[in-house]
Amino acid sequence: MNYSVKDRFLKYVKIDTQSDGTSQTFPSTAKQKNLTKIICDELTELGVQFTTNDAGYIYAQIPSNVNKKVPKVFFCAHLDTAPDCSGTNVKPLVHQNYQGQDIILPDDTSQIISSAKYPHLSDKTGHDIITASGLTLLGSDDKSGVAIIMDALAQMIHDPSILHGDVKALFTTDEEIGKGVAKVDLKLLDADFGYTLDSGDLGCFEDENFSANALTITIQGVSAHPGYAKNKMENAIKIASEIVSQLPRLTLSPETSEKMEGFIHPTKISGGLESASIDFILRDFNTDRLDEYTHVIDHIAQEVLLGYPNSSYRIEVKKQYRNMKDVLTAYPHVSQFALKAMENVGVTPVPGRIRGGTDGAMLSHMGLPCPNLFAGEQAIHSKHEWVSVQDMQKGVDTVIEICRLVTED
Repeated sequence: MNYSVKDRFLKYVKIDTQSDGTSQTFPSTAKQKNLTKIICDELTELGVQFTTNDAGYIYAQIPSNVNKKVPKVFFCAHLDTAPDCSGTNVKPLVHQNYQGQDIILPDDTSQIISSAKYPHLSDKTGHDIITASGLTLLGSDDKSGVAIIMDALAQMIHDPSILHGDVKALFTTDEEIGKGVAKVDLKLLDADFGYTLDSGDLGCFEDENFSANALTITIQGVSAHPGYAKNKMENAIKIASEIVSQLPRLTLSPETSEKMEGFIHPTKISGGLESASIDFILRDFNTDRLDEYTHVIDHIAQEVLLGYPNSSYRIEVKKQYRNMKDVLTAYPHVSQFALKAMENVGVTPVPGRIRGGTDGAMLSHMGLPCPNLFAGEQAIHSKHEWVSVQDMQKGVDTVIEICRLVTED
């Protein structure tokens, strides 16, 4: 197969597409649409039908080449990169025929990528490894997914012997700030099920993720002149601090949890003497446990406020996203297509769970089953981000094989 995924990826990562969680626009940064234009130009060159919108989304499709009705499958990746680390002037470097050595990034030689720190690197002997230069992230999250999908579309266009039904592609913006499918049009996408390509090492497959709520507790204290405050003042800042200090220390926190364990995580305290608030995120694979976590916070607040009889509090909970497993259990064939496809192209599936959320989770709960496939991305959101060209090529093979398997269903 004459892969184009490497060259596409090297082009895409040079485009600064960082999203901005503080922005009120959509997309949150106009520069994301610079990559939208490039993808649209490439689709035009391939002769692929597509449409786009003001949010920078792209909906692309290639028609079926089989003489029977088969499910319509889509593949999704996001164009933006994370705000956590600079994405300006990314200089991708290809380390050909990697032989296990530490990779010292030239623009900041203190940035060293080693197999000791990233164990998956020890499996990549002979691979071509792409990194940034030491000053920025690389953008493999999720431009490797974008490049894989684009190469797969190109392969299917150029080789009519590859059997497939209607194949759709969805490229979104602002995924990194939790808005990746906020503007999605499911009627326009017109698919039966699909896959995000936004996971890690070769073979990774995830059909389960955290369920998530946001919680804010607002404390109303009692203000008084500090010189005459005895038996009058009830300081909302101190009340908030006491609530945080009473949270579980050895369990139910990000720093003490792993695998299937959930957590209560305070992310921000703001306010002053009279009024203060604490923002939390609540996470667990079992959606029902989110209510239990709310009760934990409520109980702590009640106990603390016993010492402040003239103060009060209120709790507001906002649903964020839900475990895709709750939906995907009703569609086992969707996961089976992916697992079988990987096996058929020589990739050992590595089922796992996402301790976070994905566009696929949101889409699944919108009625479109959508687990997550590997795209090869490693050390994401950091200057150490890297990806294997050969792993991305296997991603292309997997996408094409899913499309072929669907025609046999």
